[in-house]
Amino acid sequence: QVHLVESGGGLVQAGGSLRLSCAASGRTSTNGAVGWFRQVPGKDREFVAVISWTGESLYYADFVQGRFTISLDSAKNTVYLQMKSLKPEDTAVYYCGTAGRYTYNYDDYYNWGQGTQVTVSS
Repeated sequence: QVHLVESGGGLVQAGGSLRLSCAASGRTSTNGAVGWFRQVPGKDREFVAVISWTGESLYYADFVQGRFTISLDSAKNTVYLQMKSLKPEDTAVYYCGTAGRYTYNYDDYYNWGQGTQVTVSS
């Protein structure tokens, strides 16, 4: 069972940057992917970005518009989400999860972390 721990959230002004980390332990396979999702109260968890465990494939939600970068440090089993030009509408709890295949479909994800709060002030 893969255990995920997110970190790096916080309060930032609009236009600012944050780097989120998703540290994975217990991983025994290079198959599948890690995805970042976000959720605001009363809404479904929303796909943000995904990267395969090989680091060869990645994909972003349309709203990212070049502002976020997902990356993988294989030696540390850690996936990062570098976020720039943040907007108030990016405010959410950000979660990372693992999937057995490369996908942006929420239903394929499991082993969620506890989440990290990102708040962007205007």
